[in-house]
Amino acid sequence: MPGKFITFEGPEGSGKSTQIRLLVEKLQGEGVETICTREPGGTATGEQIRNLLQHDAAGEPLSDRSELLLFTASRAQLMDRIILPALGNGGWVLCDRFIDSTMAYQGFARGMDIETLDVVNNFAIYDRKPDLTILLDLDIEAGFQRLEERYSDSDESHDRFEREAREFHHRVRDGYHQLAKREPERFAIINSQRSIEEVASDVWNAVKGALL
Repeated sequence: MPGKFITFEGPEGSGKSTQIRLLVEKLQGEGVETICTREPGGTATGEQIRNLLQHDAAGEPLSDRSELLLFTASRAQLMDRIILPALGNGGWVLCDRFIDSTMAYQGFARGMDIETLDVVNNFAIYDRKPDLTILLDLDIEAGFQRLEERYSDSDESHDRFEREAREFHHRVRDGYHQLAKREPERFAIINSQRSIEEVASDVWNAVKGALL
């Protein structure tokens, strides 16, 4: 496929949304046709699933396997409806979270079998992995401090994953680092515990070096 596929990953509060927005602006300034999406979500079906996963919309606890399969269902719909068609047309796709979130959260943090998750992920994405994954890394406590500052100025509150124990989030961060060691050619680890401008500069350099 002629298009390029970039995903952003990281612990809670790592600044993915901000950095994706800045990269979209940069790419569009270079004349690159760019689509921005997110997981779970990105389609009408996916957004309904997101409401179940992030905001307890069903009103009952989700089992670990149900959680996994809901993420996978949203991902499969996003691939079919948005990502694969855009790539096929030569566009660039930027996605806020993707398969590595499943590996980090459901695999390393929840303790589900990594090989099983590989199979489930590959089925959902037609084996089409990202060309580049930007891992925005920062200390867990620093990330939650950012969340507190964000929520203090809005009507939003912590979602289902943000309410998990801190140890859960430490396992998520460790999981991301293990994934980056497993596929170093795909990952670019960027310290996001710095100014927005410094992080954005490193993100752009990573994209240029890998894809341009």
